[in-house]
Amino acid sequence: MPDAILIREARREDVAAIVALLADDHLGGEREVVANPPLPAYFEAFEKVAADPRNLLAVAQDAHGVVVGTLQMTFIPGLSNQGAELALIEAVRVASSLRGQGQGQTMIAWALDEARRRGCKAVELFTHASRVDAQRFYEKLGFVKSHAGMRRSL
Repeated sequence: MPDAILIREARREDVAAIVALLADDHLGGEREVVANPPLPAYFEAFEKVAADPRNLLAVAQDAHGVVVGTLQMTFIPGLSNQGAELALIEAVRVASSLRGQGQGQTMIAWALDEARRRGCKAVELFTHASRVDAQRFYEKLGFVKSHAGMRRSL
């Protein structure tokens, strides 16, 4: 059983911890910049996400108040599936020292509950193709590889 974590909406003072979590893997280490204080671009992005009611940036904190996980959700209205609302979960990270201990499962369960609470009929989740362990984790939680995602840099 994992240590108890509290999942809540992220605050501005969480930005440094979130950036550190995003940088704590093989992909993020190449694209994120961990600095003290964080780069202004991270704060600008945080303000945009926080101001948008269709976006939710969340953190998981341990019993000592330390941020040990993060995820972002975007709520997308659409005509497809009889006008169903969709929740997109992305940028899921758990501190590397805690991976495999159940915190990620707790975070995803929280995200699914949040999607239900907001009236979503489906949840989609993106993970990079190279994150094979993450894919196995999501499949154990009931996610299926139903789509082929594509990306293009601009």
